[in-house]
Amino acid sequence: QLQLVESGGGLVQPGGSLRLSCAASRGTLDNRMIGWFRQAPGKEREGVSCISPSGISTNYADSVKGRFTISRDNAKNTVYLQMDSLRPEDTAVYYCAPFCGTAEPTTQGTQVTVSL
Repeated sequence: QLQLVESGGGLVQPGGSLRLSCAASRGTLDNRMIGWFRQAPGKEREGVSCISPSGISTNYADSVKGRFTISRDNAKNTVYLQMDSLRPEDTAVYYCAPFCGTAEPTTQGTQVTVSL
């Protein structure tokens, strides 16, 4: 069964960048669609981005379009989320999952905090 682990979060100033990684700790993700979603305190869960198994098709939430880029390296069994021009409202715990959309988190996630 596929198990995913997120990493790469941290504290960054507004306008800064971070790259999140979603690695398969068990199984392989090369034939799976992978999505990122986020959960901020007091806010609804939000789907951020998804990528097809080949990496050819991607989609983004309007709130991150033009600032975030999703990519994958199937040889490394990893999906990435490059986050540029970060804003305070991007502060959240970010999760990856083998689907597009949101769900009750089953992984630890990685905390992203955008603040001065």
